[in-house]
Amino acid sequence: MKVFLDDERIPPVGWVRVCWPSEAIRLLESGDVTEISLDHDLGDDEHGTGYDVILWIEEAVALRGFVPPNISVHSANASAAEKMRAGIEAIKKMANRASGGIDR
Repeated sequence: MKVFLDDERIPPVGWVRVCWPSEAIRLLESGDVTEISLDHDLGDDEHGTGYDVILWIEEAVALRGFVPPNISVHSANASAAEKMRAGIEAIKKMANRASGGIDR
């Protein structure tokens, strides 16, 4: 399953759109997500942002051996997108170490 977290944009064909981080996390917990694309600003910060999904994945990889899907960012918020991409790199490094790979 390919998941597209966004409150406004229409997802690409074949992707499942969710509007809130909690929905994305529920799908990630199912183990069926192969790709996820994240927006940061979702219209109501009290419900969270795309960065909250990055934090959840990072914690799940570090503490529970979660195997992350392919993660991308499509946010127009440049500074938040940069922070999210840094989180993705940290996730990749952790996942690589957990699978016995070498950090590069």
